[in-house]
Amino acid sequence: MAVAEKLTCLRDLIGELDTAVVAYSGGADSAFLADVAHEVLGDRVEAVTAVSPSLAPDERGAAGKLAADRGWRFREVVTNEADRPEYVRNEGDRCYHCKTELFEVLAALFPDTPILVGTNVDDLGDHRPGAAAAREHGVRTPLLDAGLRKEEIRTLSRERGLATWDKPASACLASRIAYGVEVTPARLDRVGRAESFLRSLGLREVRVRDHGELARIEVPLGDVERLSTDPVRDRVAAFLRELGFSFVTLDMEGFRSGSMNAVLQIRRNGSG
Repeated sequence: MAVAEKLTCLRDLIGELDTAVVAYSGGADSAFLADVAHEVLGDRVEAVTAVSPSLAPDERGAAGKLAADRGWRFREVVTNEADRPEYVRNEGDRCYHCKTELFEVLAALFPDTPILVGTNVDDLGDHRPGAAAAREHGVRTPLLDAGLRKEEIRTLSRERGLATWDKPASACLASRIAYGVEVTPARLDRVGRAESFLRSLGLREVRVRDHGELARIEVPLGDVERLSTDPVRDRVAAFLRELGFSFVTLDMEGFRSGSMNAVLQIRRNGSG
């Protein structure tokens, strides 16, 4: 199916609804979904951003600004996933408990209203326990149902003038914390501050993986040499130590989205 046909399909899927709420993180996928939904449904759809310690402050600000610029109905809601022991324990299903909290909050605020999320075709091959929570709560995935892939969403977003069209993927801050290390507000805060500092150095795509005492920095391979050379190296190491990390490392394999999930595969292989 051509991209234009997929967009028509998406509009038709959304047009079948009387009203809707879009779980809007501020990323490229949910922003595109919110924009098309607003085009089709107007004020009968609301974009909602969940606010908790796992949302980086700059991501929160950017999400609100884009919504205002595009004229969407928009609000923030507070989620309390940190009150769920299963989330704090941070085992392989952490995302399931986080999304369960989100969908329960949205369902309570918007009873009998379809909840839409930005899942697309390229998400199917990844480890996404949150997808199970979405199914359990009857959440709809119109981008996936229309057959849209990530690069197609970016292309269509650029055509619509969305500032998020080339925005790097940015999962919640909890995804930076190694499985088995408890998710706490303090850990989320230091990861957010570490990544904000690195972006202030001109790095556009960066992850600081929290392994407890050790911070593992991931950047695209083209930025590895810059970060491993003085004086940048010493500045970064000193700042992260101030945040409470005892050891600061630079991953020589470079940035890999979802790299924390590799340990889950190792565990599965070992248990087999």
